[in-house]
Amino acid sequence: MTGLRVTIWNEGVHEAQQDPPVMAEIYPDGIHGAIAEGVREAMPDASVRTALLADPEHGLTEEVLADTDVLLWWGHRAHGDVDDTVVDRVQQHVLGGMGLLVLHSGHFSKIFQRMLGTTCSLGWRDEAEQELVWTVAPHHPITEGVPNPLVIPEQETYSEFFDIPAPDELVFISSFDGGEVFRSGVTFFRGNGRIFYFSPGDQRYPVYHQPEVRTVLANGIRWAAQPQRPRTPPEVANLARRWR
Repeated sequence: MTGLRVTIWNEGVHEAQQDPPVMAEIYPDGIHGAIAEGVREAMPDASVRTALLADPEHGLTEEVLADTDVLLWWGHRAHGDVDDTVVDRVQQHVLGGMGLLVLHSGHFSKIFQRMLGTTCSLGWRDEAEQELVWTVAPHHPITEGVPNPLVIPEQETYSEFFDIPAPDELVFISSFDGGEVFRSGVTFFRGNGRIFYFSPGDQRYPVYHQPEVRTVLANGIRWAAQPQRPRTPPEVANLARRWR
């Protein structure tokens, strides 16, 4: 699949505050910049743009979303600062067929909670421990070329219970040094849209520079994209009876 239009959204708060201080060293171009670099490497024919919370309309105008096949969303500290009007707009585009990849702490984003209808809460601690990302759907296109397990040397620990609906597809499960497990890669179908949540990617660690993680994101983009589908959400229709 070539020529996809990808928008990478990042709240940009950690970058602006340089918190943690290693942000400038790990992500000199921001988390969004590192993700964009990986997407461009894996998908050289793609058109990739980035957008930030501080941009007018958070960079997610109607024109931008209409020109986006897949939207990637990274958020952490500023979920409540996202304007509900923008959330409404993104929701309608997802229901119409735009792909949505929600990353790491984006599980608490307004758009993810809106699409799933639950709190999306989970257990967590941060002691820079190793994460093993295990493939549990080996024939799923998102897992193509991904080692099993995918080893992330240091990462924030997430753990169950993860308050989400039963996923339409369970793709990855992670285990951590402390014994925790977590459903770290799940998909959902909402309206005409496809959603992929992938948890690795804390701001303290260079996860988005890791080639295997970049492969997962590129695969997720290809899976979620439906560029030929008209951007029309499902609606109630009073159909004329034509079958008899």
